[in-house]
Amino acid sequence: LTGVLDDCLCDIESIDDFNTFKIFPKIQKLQERDYFRYYKVNLKRPCPFWADDGHCSIKDCHVEPCPESKIPVGIKAGSSNKYSKAANNSKELEDCEQANKLGAINSTLSNQSKEAFIDWARYDDSQDHFCELDDERSPDAQYVDLLLNPERYTGYKGPSAWRVWNSIYEENCFKPRSVYRPLNPLAPSRGGLFSSGSVCLFSRTGLCLEKRVFYKLISGLHASINLHLCANYLLEETWGKPRWGPNVKEFTRRFDHIETKGEGPRRLKNLYFLYLIELRALSKVAPYFERSVVDLYTGNGHEDAESKALLLDIFRDTKSFHMHFDEKSMFAGDKKGAKSLKEEFRLHFKNISRIMDCVGCDKCRLWGKLQTQGLGTALKILFSEKEIQSLPENSPSKGFQLTRQEIVALVNAFGRLSTSIKELQNFKVLLQQTR
Repeated sequence: LTGVLDDCLCDIESIDDFNTFKIFPKIQKLQERDYFRYYKVNLKRPCPFWADDGHCSIKDCHVEPCPESKIPVGIKAGSSNKYSKAANNSKELEDCEQANKLGAINSTLSNQSKEAFIDWARYDDSQDHFCELDDERSPDAQYVDLLLNPERYTGYKGPSAWRVWNSIYEENCFKPRSVYRPLNPLAPSRGGLFSSGSVCLFSRTGLCLEKRVFYKLISGLHASINLHLCANYLLEETWGKPRWGPNVKEFTRRFDHIETKGEGPRRLKNLYFLYLIELRALSKVAPYFERSVVDLYTGNGHEDAESKALLLDIFRDTKSFHMHFDEKSMFAGDKKGAKSLKEEFRLHFKNISRIMDCVGCDKCRLWGKLQTQGLGTALKILFSEKEIQSLPENSPSKGFQLTRQEIVALVNAFGRLSTSIKELQNFKVLLQQTR
């Protein structure tokens, strides 16, 4: 797997080196920080598209929610939109929660906080989201420690998993002139979640840039998830002690040029393309976090400062990479047509985020929802460049806002892509050793 990627001027070798020596070690450390390791998710939302066919009963599908006592006080006490110490002042929170509507906010709140609450409410009602967001106030929404619930092969497979990806590709991908569909829900499946032997393969002709990009994003996400499963596979279990590790045979089945009829390398190239898209989003959103008003608040001042310093260091690295994807080439036609296509793009992706509630394995659903929300957040950033550039330095944002959930999803989703590329390098070594 070498050479320049389609639709951008970047080669795979440059991405490998940049990820291995700059990004991967830092993003791993950042994901271990308290602010980024706790993710609030509702795993009980019903599937909106078909009757539930039951949840996976395999023990590795289970997600262990985090006890309330383990959640840092600054995270569990605050609204999802609040990220600074000032916004999480406990007295202000109590006053806000007692108010039934914005007009009833207690007069003891500062003008800055009032402005923040109004702006957050206004933004929540906007139509700029690319994802269907969980209601964090729902009693079914729970915090999960991502470090204690790692993404790996669970054994979830068969018709239920097939139906999810079939719905994503067949009903929510843009249609080209030709489609190759080897998927069969009745065929023997040896993989885990999102584990079809092949996916719908679009011809390179018949799709405009925007629709090619959309397909590549979904294919890249699919490839990344499959890589995680291959790299963290249940190899054996003796006396109740499982051993997880890389499965070269499974990796070959999913990505080998011959076994996939030439499509494996293209899937991996789409993974690199997705990496570039999210890398670009990180570089674009840097000004949002560089402001002093953003502290990544958990209640631990020392850790908060270290977390922000590490995040800003990663932003500096993303800006130093000179072969970014140029999103300005998208939706650049006549205004009416571009606006319509952008809205179609957004609605297709939002529908895909809703399909994640149809995944029968809780652990697979958790990571599917998180990575989808992370990509949706990246798209939201790329389409909000003007709003980000005009952010005020010392007051709440107007026109652009990220919730804590979006921030956590953005960082962890990119961390998963960084891990995928690193694991791909490991598989290259393992394959050479087996020859």
